[in-house]
Amino acid sequence: MNTRKTSLIVSSIVIAIIAFVPYLLYIYKSFPSDTDQYKTIFGTIKAGYYGNIQLYFYYLFGKLVPLLLLLVWFATNKHWWVHVLIIPISVYLFQLISVINDSTSFVDEFEFIYTLPFLVVVMLILYAIRYKLSIYVRAVDLKKEMDKTMDDAIERRKKRK
Repeated sequence: MNTRKTSLIVSSIVIAIIAFVPYLLYIYKSFPSDTDQYKTIFGTIKAGYYGNIQLYFYYLFGKLVPLLLLLVWFATNKHWWVHVLIIPISVYLFQLISVINDSTSFVDEFEFIYTLPFLVVVMLILYAIRYKLSIYVRAVDLKKEMDKTMDDAIERRKKRK
């Protein structure tokens, strides 16, 4: 497949994700506010601590949306400081887990230090994804540089004639 076509497809997918994800903040409005359970094909979702399903999804997507956007930013960024994004990613991930597991006894006893093994695994996965994408980003940059060099050489040759 053509490199430009592949780059266009990947860029279009990233743009679509970035454009679509913020609208997930409003998905909670499509859930009923007068019930504490919601049946899906995967099972029943219970609102628990939040009282009703609409409020539960409000908090759930309030943590999930920034997490997804930070993950896209981390995966597509080629700057040396990209790894600092792991800090807000881990904070949002920790908060998302707290929303999903809303048992107050669990949240009160759950210390941040207990999340470190989990965060190490997540960081390793993020680094692996970042590494795979960084190869692609470097290849695209190298191709652009080579195209520019070739164009410059063609221009110099034309000027000589």
